[in-house]
Amino acid sequence: MQQNLFVYNTLTRKKELFKPINAPHVGMYVCGPTVYSDVHLGNCRTYISFDLMFRYLTAIGYKVRYVRNVTDAGHLEGDAGDEGEDKIAKKAKLAQLEPMEIVQKYTVGFRDVMKVLNNLPPSIEPTATGHIIEQIEMVKVILEKGYAYEVDGTVYFDVEKYNKTKDYGILSGRNLDDLLNNTRTLGGQEEKHGKLDFALWIKAKPEHLMKWPSPWGVGFPGWHLECSAMSQKYLGSHFDIHGGGLDLVPTHHTNEIAQNVACCGTNPANYWVHTNMLTVNGQKMSKSLGNSFLPHELFSGENSILNKGYTPMTVRFFMLQAHYRSTLDFGNEAMEASEKGFKRLMNAFALLTDGLKASATTEVEIAPLMERCYAAMNDDFNSPVLIAELFEASRIINSVYDGKLKIDAANLEQLTVLMNTFVVDVLGLQNEQAANDDLPKVLNFIVDLRSGAKANKDYATSDKIRDGLSQIGFQLKDSKEGTTWSKA
Repeated sequence: MQQNLFVYNTLTRKKELFKPINAPHVGMYVCGPTVYSDVHLGNCRTYISFDLMFRYLTAIGYKVRYVRNVTDAGHLEGDAGDEGEDKIAKKAKLAQLEPMEIVQKYTVGFRDVMKVLNNLPPSIEPTATGHIIEQIEMVKVILEKGYAYEVDGTVYFDVEKYNKTKDYGILSGRNLDDLLNNTRTLGGQEEKHGKLDFALWIKAKPEHLMKWPSPWGVGFPGWHLECSAMSQKYLGSHFDIHGGGLDLVPTHHTNEIAQNVACCGTNPANYWVHTNMLTVNGQKMSKSLGNSFLPHELFSGENSILNKGYTPMTVRFFMLQAHYRSTLDFGNEAMEASEKGFKRLMNAFALLTDGLKASATTEVEIAPLMERCYAAMNDDFNSPVLIAELFEASRIINSVYDGKLKIDAANLEQLTVLMNTFVVDVLGLQNEQAANDDLPKVLNFIVDLRSGAKANKDYATSDKIRDGLSQIGFQLKDSKEGTTWSKA
């Protein structure tokens, strides 16, 4: 039942009718996490948003290949692509572990959080280190086509040469002169042809931990190149949707487009979709401001911002109450309101599944409400409007249950389809009992995080987690075999 879906396209800065290249098949690539630390709430917001899109596209009949990568090498501290130390290698040195131990730990942690938040797994989850050959081949082609140059084992993309025939700032909407005037001079710039040039392949220093042989010497791929190579391998040179956080537009996604056009002659995606950032009480969430907290701290309540913890399903509901392109602000009042709203919606859903009685006649028609639910999602995946319509469905359920409204069998069946489709299949919400069934997974995840803190000799965090669990009624017991939890 494919709909007239409109999607906001960052590339054109307007909503456009969604027309897949090869319907009913849809290719969607989303930039995944760099696995050097615990997944943060901004990541969770982004992946919940794309999970919503994945679910809705599937619900309306598309066959979606959803590719979300794992960056397990090559993402340097500067984020521009070729400055600073590799984030994973740096963490490995500090922890005195192999880089792949860091990768494994935080990849598992990321997937655990995604599962707890009821995100569906992507169709394919490729890693950067598993696609070194594809990246080297892509660099070769870009070099052959004249859009890159090699200097002492490092290969740079020539932005100014590219911009002579292409539009480097097509995604960000900025012209090259503005970009050049607002780019600070970085270390190592003397070997580049231009200030905006970025590394496709980087020569590894002797002490660099993660490196591979290439035609230009031992090195490692640039962060931007990784996504270009993996999206091309699994979705082709031209696919439907490319997504990520809004912060990726100016550099990472801009450089991806340049690489793909230089290599394949085409912008990789027809629709570029971006999620907005998180704020806390009106301020940007950041470690430097001391107002950032991790998912497990949100679940447990062990943070300095909120008065208490919230279940993963409440958090998911809270995030879906804001449109993915709007800023999402965390605060006590907003979270408490979401908790009440989520319980109200799921309580009504429980009444429906427990069995409402149909009447011979009806005082309500569900078809118009169903149409409005689809209309909300067809308007750029507008989950807050959808949720408002589902509260109207909840009002109808409660009125029928209280005997204040009559509904016949046909409309009751349609109401049941509506709630199952949009609450479960599209929004991905589970009732409180289902959320409670996941409690052991959440607690085991928190226990693992505490064990990691102890291993890193971060005893303050370890004690904070133990004391926090104790306050909400769970006791931890440490032994030689590990840590177990029980209800106090």
